[in-house]
Amino acid sequence: MTTQIEGCVNNIVYRNEENGYTVFELAAKDSTDVLTFVGSFSYISEGEYFRLTCQETQHSVYGKQYKVLEAESIEPEDADAMERYLGSGAIKGIGKALAKRIVAEFGDETFRVIEEEPERLADIKGISERMARVISENFYDKRELRNAMMFLQKYGISSTFAVKIYKQYGAGIYEVLRNNPYRLAEEVKGIGFKTADEIALRGGINIDSKFRTRAGILYVLSEAVGLGHTFLPENEFYEQTCKLLEIEPDAVEMPLDSLIMDRKVIPSDMPLLNNAEGDIRDEDVIPEKVKCYYLAPFYYMELAVARMLLDLDVKHKIKRDKTERAIKEIEESLSVELDPIQRDAIFAAAENGILILTGGPGTGKTTTINALIRYFEDEGLDILLAAPTGRAAKRITETTGREASTIHRMLQMKGGVESDDSGTKDNRHGSFEKNETNPLEADVIIIDEMSMVDISLMHALLRAISQGTRLVMVGDANQLPPVGAGNVLKDIIASERFTTVRLTKIFRQAAVSDIVVNAHKINNGEEIALDNKSKDFFFLQRENINDIRGLIIALVRDKLPSYVKASSGDIQVLTPMRKGELGVEKMNTVLQEYLNPPSPSKKEKVYGDITFREGDKVMQIKNNYQIEWESRTSRGFIKSSGSGIFNGDCGIIKSINTYADEMEIVFDDDKTVYYPFSGLDELELAYCITVHKSQGSEYPAVVMPLLSGPWQLFNRNLLYTAVTRAKKCVTIVGSRQAVSSMIKNEKEQNRYSGLKIHLEEMIE
Repeated sequence: MTTQIEGCVNNIVYRNEENGYTVFELAAKDSTDVLTFVGSFSYISEGEYFRLTCQETQHSVYGKQYKVLEAESIEPEDADAMERYLGSGAIKGIGKALAKRIVAEFGDETFRVIEEEPERLADIKGISERMARVISENFYDKRELRNAMMFLQKYGISSTFAVKIYKQYGAGIYEVLRNNPYRLAEEVKGIGFKTADEIALRGGINIDSKFRTRAGILYVLSEAVGLGHTFLPENEFYEQTCKLLEIEPDAVEMPLDSLIMDRKVIPSDMPLLNNAEGDIRDEDVIPEKVKCYYLAPFYYMELAVARMLLDLDVKHKIKRDKTERAIKEIEESLSVELDPIQRDAIFAAAENGILILTGGPGTGKTTTINALIRYFEDEGLDILLAAPTGRAAKRITETTGREASTIHRMLQMKGGVESDDSGTKDNRHGSFEKNETNPLEADVIIIDEMSMVDISLMHALLRAISQGTRLVMVGDANQLPPVGAGNVLKDIIASERFTTVRLTKIFRQAAVSDIVVNAHKINNGEEIALDNKSKDFFFLQRENINDIRGLIIALVRDKLPSYVKASSGDIQVLTPMRKGELGVEKMNTVLQEYLNPPSPSKKEKVYGDITFREGDKVMQIKNNYQIEWESRTSRGFIKSSGSGIFNGDCGIIKSINTYADEMEIVFDDDKTVYYPFSGLDELELAYCITVHKSQGSEYPAVVMPLLSGPWQLFNRNLLYTAVTRAKKCVTIVGSRQAVSSMIKNEKEQNRYSGLKIHLEEMIE
């Protein structure tokens, strides 16, 4: 039996933003009863009025509830209802006290006055003319948003995306969805081709529409960028596009000419495509040039990076005997004896505008950096130190005693979109105050963890470096490539256009660590001892998934904290995969249950498949240049503030505010950020993360489940990167065969990047 009930939403108990499922309490009209309802809503907020067609049900735990069958949003009709609506916080700028004064003044005419005669609001104490206009605008926006959400629901669009779409287009959403829904894929963050395609096909757009094909092409190239490529060769480009569009290659005309004319896509010829298969060195073999396709910004960035690197590589004349004396003084002041290669690095840095310093763990990179800093300081040169991540920058500060920052902070990153020389805009990276018109003020710039720097960040960095400034790039070329597009460090080294110093000697202090020794063995393709005779490298044989999970929980929660003198939150579980029983998604659910179990004292927010809980360890999974952060003293005063949280940054959920629809997270360096619930698609749990996401970070202890997985991920490069993330202890739990197979598998995932080619082909 169905019944109809009208009333005001008093409290939203639970809401899943992905599918709209909501549990809420309603203050029924002409009644003192507060009733509980469950149903799916594209849009709902506290203070909203609804006419609900519903069915009474009995829940085994929560008792009487009403299941919503139909819902109609209605305007409050009397003064009391209007006051309740305005006082709910639904309209920004109006609280309960102000709502009471407004309704006392205008009664049943309140809503009409706000919408049609907002200047009359200024007659009320506490409301200025400007505030009156703002209240009216907010009231109108709220109504339009509700109408838009109802409209978007017809297209199957989730509430999260609906809000983003409305913010992008406002009242223009109706025209966009009817004429060309594929604009959503290009213009709305978080909406890809597949979502736009589903909306378009529901709206009656033909499968052979040029809008659809154009959007499919851009999506394929964007997805390639997401996988680390800066371009795709023609055969792969066509194959992936046709597969996506579910068409035969000759069935639909590819609108490439229009995309090229619009400077969205750039065709180019590449003589060498597969980095994973090694370089062609035989001078008698001329590799065939193959046509490939770039998203325009990445083509222009690669060209610009190549040109700027070559321009920076100015040769400096030095007196070798003077430099030799300086090196001896450095050795005395640092109480070290540099080996011949480290000494060569100082000579090379003195003579060249660009130096690449590369080497594995324990080979003396830190000692060499300290010696370089001392040399340049003694020469009276100003030095800047930076790294791609906050953790890496903090580690440089600790090991050198000099202040280091992230590259983004050094470049004085600001929110927004940066336009490059091509006139195209790339919203994958923010814009920076420091650039060619406002360069960095330094004689020497040293960048650590260069293996993490992608083509976008490298482009921004080089734009801010004046000719005559020395650039020293330090990194481990055997680490995984950056999460972003490009293969910058490896391409620069492989081009052989710049002076590169390779540190290979493992120093005595590091040789006592099996982490260091085993890392080098792995990199050389040698088997490692898994006999647990080590003090910092352990292997625990387990073949059952539940046994592996249980052991990892015991290690992280109970065993390792006291062994490495760190908290369980500082111990990191690393895995090769996102999917699967031992992948990031499943492992995080299991680890959360035991490391931060539910409690009446901990608030939660469900977003999609993830339950966020106060106290959870979380990670930012997208660069967000607009989001603001602040750092406070122990007394609560703001000591610094800024904007930007980046892919891979980790933090702890301090509080969840369901009334304000926001989550407070404290990141490394005590950066506090307030996330709106609509932005939670940028976060995920971080008890377990992929090895790729761990780049640039160092943890007291690393625990790694290894049982089986795709050969593209289970390779030597990935195992080497994982092992080198640990400072005090590595523990592998799983199969000996998996470890052995990874060491033998030297094939890396193919990554298409053209920087090496551009460097080789450019004339200085």
